[in-house]
Amino acid sequence: MIDESMLTGESEPVARTTGDTVGAGTVVVRGRGVATATATGSAGTLGHIAALLDGEHEPTPLQRRLASLGRVLAAVTLALCVLFFALGLVRGLGVSTMAVTAVSLAVAAVPESLPAVVTLALALGARRMAARGALVRRLPAVETLGSVSVLATDKTGTLTEGRMVVQHVWTPAGAADVSGSGYEPRGDLTRSGHSLTPEQLRPLQELLTTAALCNDASLKPPRSDSDVWTAVGDPMEAALLAAAAKAGCPAPAELQQGCPRIGEAPFDSLRKRMTTLHRLPNGNVLVCLKGAPETVLAPTVLVDPPGLLDRAHRQAAELAAHGFRVLAVAGTERLRWHPPAADAEHGLRLLGLVAISDPPKAAAADTLAACRAAGITPVMITGDHPATAHAIAVRIGLVGDGPADAVVTGPELSAAPDTDLTAVRVFARTDPQQKLDIVHAWRARGAVTAMTGDGVNDGPALRQADIGVAMGARGTEVARQAADLVLTDDELSTVVTAVEEGRRVYDNIRRFLVYAMAGGAAEILVMLAGPLLGLALPLRAGQILWINLLTHGLTGVAMGAEPAAQQAMRRPPRPPAQHILAAGVWQRLLVLAAAVTAFSLMAGLGARGMGLPWQSVLFLSLLGAQLGVALGLRARLLTTENLFLPASVAASALLGMAVLHVPALQSLLDTQPVGWTGTGFATAAALAAFIAARLLRGAFHRRA
Repeated sequence: MIDESMLTGESEPVARTTGDTVGAGTVVVRGRGVATATATGSAGTLGHIAALLDGEHEPTPLQRRLASLGRVLAAVTLALCVLFFALGLVRGLGVSTMAVTAVSLAVAAVPESLPAVVTLALALGARRMAARGALVRRLPAVETLGSVSVLATDKTGTLTEGRMVVQHVWTPAGAADVSGSGYEPRGDLTRSGHSLTPEQLRPLQELLTTAALCNDASLKPPRSDSDVWTAVGDPMEAALLAAAAKAGCPAPAELQQGCPRIGEAPFDSLRKRMTTLHRLPNGNVLVCLKGAPETVLAPTVLVDPPGLLDRAHRQAAELAAHGFRVLAVAGTERLRWHPPAADAEHGLRLLGLVAISDPPKAAAADTLAACRAAGITPVMITGDHPATAHAIAVRIGLVGDGPADAVVTGPELSAAPDTDLTAVRVFARTDPQQKLDIVHAWRARGAVTAMTGDGVNDGPALRQADIGVAMGARGTEVARQAADLVLTDDELSTVVTAVEEGRRVYDNIRRFLVYAMAGGAAEILVMLAGPLLGLALPLRAGQILWINLLTHGLTGVAMGAEPAAQQAMRRPPRPPAQHILAAGVWQRLLVLAAAVTAFSLMAGLGARGMGLPWQSVLFLSLLGAQLGVALGLRARLLTTENLFLPASVAASALLGMAVLHVPALQSLLDTQPVGWTGTGFATAAALAAFIAARLLRGAFHRRA
């Protein structure tokens, strides 16, 4: 029989008795027994989990959107180029000239630097995430984070500290709250926020000293490379040692030396209590007992009056209702006693109750609030007890305390397979398959899911979620290998940071598409509308390609490094099926294309009317207008976070001017100097396009 075991995903030991099944990898923390192997390999628990891990990664939302855009863009570009080629032949232009120009327009219309922009944006996002504690294992996952609409998270160590802590102590003489975190033996005992007097502290010290004696755990001080105290043995017993130190009780080694143990009755799942005998310096025997309130608060064990036992029962029930693991502690001093220790479990005096829990992290509530503000639905999926899960969920604001916010357990899901899994916010006692079912249910509703986990049993859900997030510090290798994102600091708030980076990446890609496709469309419109206005061949093939090189090259790539909009985490996530140019983006794209076309043609026509080399002015104006749009689309116009963009705009403008003045480039692209007047026309076109982009930017960012 295995009396007690710690299963992956549970913060407290879970009792196992004769006939119960345990999986390979179970860690026995108390008791002993003999187990019979009933399944091995793929038929075992770990084998079943490994089978659930099979399967290829599906394309990310961005990959699906870009593939759809590519198909549409290819068809439209081909049709426009054929139209332009046919119109040129109708006007009597040469076949070779029109063929080269049509191909140049096709190159201009397709944002060929898009792969570079996407890769740069994803790489920069991954770099920023790594600097903030999130390591990306699959680069496309960076953008997917920005589309997350459901965050399914574990409880232990993710929303909670992952360490048992005594938070409340009750004695018949009074109660106290215990401060401090983890197993660090530093903190205070207070009552209603005030420090305790020595008289008030004395019964609490007696209670915690008895709990420290009836104890098999120990605390390990921090290593040289860490400041975290760790527990050796049962985590609840380690929490009792830390609380005893906070109350000013003698150190465990001092206690054992002054009161050596001479007998014990170990804890087991049937008795649910533990008793130790200690030799006192005066020769008497101290009996120390701790255990579950239902087995300790009994007349057969205690000599206290019934009224006190009723008070203790009510207090224990109240603490348990708040999600605490409650232990009752009793003791007495006898003149003499000989083992067995179990025979001494009568005639004892109640010392009090100890409330232990794995407390929520300080930032957990704020993190979930940030998720809701960003339109992300948080869901807790844990292997812990439902009462514990519900108490933590209420404390961090995940659910309320009403009937509609009830916890659904794994056995309940098995008994009612038609349960709407997307209507539940807290799941407890779940198995790996049920975690997988929850992820599938949300995805079937069209949600983009992020799943956090650290254990082997989390692996299948991490693999099947759109974004699997593993804990790096305490996570298993199986969880890390199945995940797309690994948190080196094990902080859920890092996921929110990563979501912001994902939205930044997606916004930058959409911004580039608006810029590049508006410019490409403007070049096509100039070539189609120019002849109708008397400009026979508005631009040469080489000039089109040079504009395309400067606008889609340095400047386009620089747009992938733009900082996030200030309201990025105040808007809901984008629907996964939404087209990348939806939400009014393509309308703005067309407006900008029309504006750039109009401003450029006006500059060209004005130059022709003044006898200037109008084709060179049109070339420079079209380039300047597109560069103006690049600056006008910035979310933060005067930010210093991405100086590469204004620098690349300036460099592109200088290279555009070089075409008009460097003899070799003049000959290659058939251009001429335009003088100050022609430069003024181009500058006016650039400024007008900048203003148009700024006017449209607000609406673009509200709906993007």
